[in-house]
Amino acid sequence: MTSADLEAVYETLARALDSAGQEQHAVLLAKLVLLLARDLDDPDLISRRIGEAGLNLTP
Repeated sequence: MTSADLEAVYETLARALDSAGQEQHAVLLAKLVLLLARDLDDPDLISRRIGEAGLNLTP
């Protein structure tokens, strides 16, 4: 995936989050992760990526 592809995915995600509203961000993201996890079909990789996503978050 190119940088341009990643930017397009980011923009699509940003629009979806805006449309969902702040109250539904977590639900949308959880559903997205589960859908992508099903596509990847690699539980170990998915678990590592979830861990990586949680790094360096500010409370």
